[in-house]
Amino acid sequence: MPLQEAMEKESLNFNQLCTFESFEEVWNHYGYKSVFQDVIEREFSRIKGITYLDHAGTTLYPESLVREFYQDICTNVYGNPHSHNPSSRLTHDTVEHVRYRILQHFNTTPDDYSVIFTSGSTAALKLVAESFPWRPPTATEPASQFCYLTDNHTSVVGIRGVTSALGVVSLPVSPEEIEARAKDVAQSEGSSCQTPHLFCYPAQSNFSGRKYPLGYVRGIQARQLYPACDSQGRWFVLLDAASFASCSPLDLQEHPADFVPFSFYKMFGFPTGLGALLVRNDTAALLRKTYFGGGTAAAYLAGDNYYVPAPNMASRFEDGTVSFLDIIALNHSFDSLHTLTGGMDKIQLHTFGLTRYTYMLLSSLCHGNGQPVAQIYSHSEFENPNTQGAILNFNLMDCHGQMIGYSQVDKLASLFNIHVRTGCFCNTGACQLFLGITSQVVKSNLQAGHVCGDNIDLVDGRPTGSVRVSFGYMSTFQDCQNFLNFVAECFVEKPVKVDQDKLDRLKSNTSSKGSSQCLLSMLTNGKPDHIDERVHASTDPVVNQRGGKAITKEAKSHEKAQTLTNIYIYPIKSCAAFEVTDWPVGPLGLLHDRGWMVVNGNRVCLNQKREPRLCLIHPQIYLPSNTLHLQASGMNVICVPLENHNEPHQSHRVCQNMVCGDRVETVDCGDEAASWLSEFLGQPCRLIRQSPDFSRDMKKGHEKEVSSTALSLVNEAQYLIVNRASVDLLQRHITSRQESSDDHQPLDTQKLISRFRANLVISGKEPFEEDDWSHLTIGNTHFQVKGRCGRCQMIGVDQSTGAKTKEPLLSLSAYRKGKG
Repeated sequence: MPLQEAMEKESLNFNQLCTFESFEEVWNHYGYKSVFQDVIEREFSRIKGITYLDHAGTTLYPESLVREFYQDICTNVYGNPHSHNPSSRLTHDTVEHVRYRILQHFNTTPDDYSVIFTSGSTAALKLVAESFPWRPPTATEPASQFCYLTDNHTSVVGIRGVTSALGVVSLPVSPEEIEARAKDVAQSEGSSCQTPHLFCYPAQSNFSGRKYPLGYVRGIQARQLYPACDSQGRWFVLLDAASFASCSPLDLQEHPADFVPFSFYKMFGFPTGLGALLVRNDTAALLRKTYFGGGTAAAYLAGDNYYVPAPNMASRFEDGTVSFLDIIALNHSFDSLHTLTGGMDKIQLHTFGLTRYTYMLLSSLCHGNGQPVAQIYSHSEFENPNTQGAILNFNLMDCHGQMIGYSQVDKLASLFNIHVRTGCFCNTGACQLFLGITSQVVKSNLQAGHVCGDNIDLVDGRPTGSVRVSFGYMSTFQDCQNFLNFVAECFVEKPVKVDQDKLDRLKSNTSSKGSSQCLLSMLTNGKPDHIDERVHASTDPVVNQRGGKAITKEAKSHEKAQTLTNIYIYPIKSCAAFEVTDWPVGPLGLLHDRGWMVVNGNRVCLNQKREPRLCLIHPQIYLPSNTLHLQASGMNVICVPLENHNEPHQSHRVCQNMVCGDRVETVDCGDEAASWLSEFLGQPCRLIRQSPDFSRDMKKGHEKEVSSTALSLVNEAQYLIVNRASVDLLQRHITSRQESSDDHQPLDTQKLISRFRANLVISGKEPFEEDDWSHLTIGNTHFQVKGRCGRCQMIGVDQSTGAKTKEPLLSLSAYRKGKG
């Protein structure tokens, strides 16, 4: 048989081992909910013919992400968030919403963590290095310790450059020491020593993909694990999530690290040049910052050494203007990731399966003389996605057992359009450990001319680095095939052989084959709505038009009576009013008042200041059928259930949004309502409602609250009232002002009342007497008056047309100013 024909036959035999059927024998989690190949062809057509295996360097972005981001910035005007104009407020609100999405992604909340945007993970680490409260030794207390796992990225070890000049002890710790030298129980303080120490370790090694136990976080904080168990003081943990977060879910409620740096391009591929540092709020007060840039000061003097930092954690550490367009792009990054994959738990299973299969075949691959082809650098045999990430690190060997330089592998891979990473990957500690390179050899290699990042791959026949392949959520089985066939064709002495005993043993290890888990608590409410409570609430005192009394501070003795003339509820925040004659009172105010809101494509709440056409949407509540009806001119009426009892679905997932600076937990109302709103408003929108499990309290005012008051999606208080006498007076002022100008657009009283969007309309005796009311009684229902409403801009929108006008804002402002 001719040589070429023999080689093709041998290659074919090996290809028969690299089949998808053999993959399915050992791993049954491939792809996601949709047809995976269709997603690849639609979203990643640009990599056709390319085998991209450097996802640990940066993953790839889907095409829809860029299109949606482009559409976003072409549609909206985003100003500098440090200003207060409408475009700046849109930027500010969108950026704040992204912060909440980031925290939700890591299963935590703003109550526990703050998000500080940086230029990347390295900048986040540098921020910690420069602001951590390091202490030099004193006569009574030891110096702070900077401790780090030797399997850490250069950017972590580089913190040593800051601490070395401060008298801080630097202590490298090998992975084996953490548990081997641990104590059986957590160490109590036993003294008043408050010296702060910092321990840094990676959630996942960027060299080998080894996942270190996340339980180390609490173990170090409790001073049970080494080195914390041997040192008094307060121990803090920096968990480097840069490599881990790309393909694995991280739960910060379960593992509350003090500092968590990461880069977004490793998670999404886009945007680049953007990262974040998550800081536990309990730890934040300890950080010290010397330099202050624009936006970080509450106050300072140019002539005196006087500076007060911004009270907000993020504002204090984000010097200058953040990269707000990149941050806005993250909205689309999160959307794409969730839409295409369904979440990080599914990504973890998919990518681990590809890595495991590649490991199995590569580690079993042999030359014709039986010598193994690859030296793989790993602490495991890729049995479990909880201990091994989607990284495979190795060097190839010839049939005599001699190492093949990684540079040669890299160059040949490029000829086959296979993209890998070579070198030491900015992790000298792991490189030394796995390759057996002593510190003296590192120094000798430097003298021989080898520096990090060059192509000197062998010195005296010993490797200076290795080859790394890594997978992302869009990686395919064909990527595995292409890589394995490349190795067999270019580096294996024929005939290609496989260590069948080893392969069979690895195949039989399927302990994690069926370990699929779905974090439903992140995507659904977890329990049904409180139907019984709502029904019970409807039997409470009912506000109606049978009359009522307003009690003023000055007139409590004779109780001057007023009349309730109208009741309005606003089911959807900023949409049209729904007038009723009798209505139940619930725990959040009038039942279903402002229970829903409309958000744009970036999940930022739309109001009439941003989208005045909201007032043309007329929602109506039908309690007997338990439905919310939406109607608008030119649109078909649609019905939305008041309470959703369907099975958990992606479009009904729980999310976080902002209302008047408050974080609120909401539930998406589905695609039908979203399509209806998007068509009417001419931009991507969704309808969301406040989660029944979420409680939001009224902010404390000048008066002390007897008890906290729960709010719906209202701005400030459960109810808004307006006095007809006050509106009549305002209408006369407007008429007087218009008669002296050319801008004569008379406003009748009823249209003017509608602009104030009140729940309760009172017919009072005197204009603005309500300013002095302390309590209000309607029927058997008692109300406490909290003061004036501060949302004056809303009254500049004509509620019947959506047009913006200067009145009645100008007249009201002039009247208030004149009244003092």
